[in-house]
Amino acid sequence: MMKKVDIIKWIATVVQLGGYALTGLNIVPINIYMFMVGIVLWLIVGIMWKDRAIVVVHVGAFIAIFAGYLNS
Repeated sequence: MMKKVDIIKWIATVVQLGGYALTGLNIVPINIYMFMVGIVLWLIVGIMWKDRAIVVVHVGAFIAIFAGYLNS
């Protein structure tokens, strides 16, 4: 049986891949929303694992994506 963190991790991965696909197809701004959801889910995984590197990368990614979204 999968642990809750594994389920969140795989959902986050699928959502992120969806964001990449939408970006490749130039479908905006839905791609940004998908990236934001995937980033938040990966941030939750990092917190659950107590992995600071994952937390830092995803906080930085969220700030960058959100700032870009506000700037567009």
